[in-house]
Amino acid sequence: MVTILGPLEPSGATLPLFSFHVPAGFPSPAADHLEKRISLDELLDVRAPHIYLVRVEGDSMIGAGIYPGDLVIVDRSIEAEPGHIVIAAVNCEPLCKRLARDGSQVVLKSENPRYPSRYLLEGEELQVWGVVTYSVRSHDKA
Repeated sequence: MVTILGPLEPSGATLPLFSFHVPAGFPSPAADHLEKRISLDELLDVRAPHIYLVRVEGDSMIGAGIYPGDLVIVDRSIEAEPGHIVIAAVNCEPLCKRLARDGSQVVLKSENPRYPSRYLLEGEELQVWGVVTYSVRSHDKA
């Protein structure tokens, strides 16, 4: 299940980008390694009119690194192909799945072995609303 949040409002804020790799162990002083300032708006292309945000609910995509509560950035301008993770609707029911084909049959695959693949049956309507390009997760303590 997904919740459509819509497009982002402009912010124009920039953040520092450092020119070194951050080890997950011992901290390293960063001030001497400032490369430039970047805008997440530009990096993720979130201000384009064809981009919108969706909050993913459920754990069917954890194998793809998308967890319950994550935000995904969705691009409506990308032509969905097998292998893409998509936001789609089957009979008007929105979902987040990996698009696949089995011969000529369309398959929507979960990325969690607990959930079966969803084969599109004759008479069902599939609408692909966009391709997931990035995901955003909070690592704040709960």
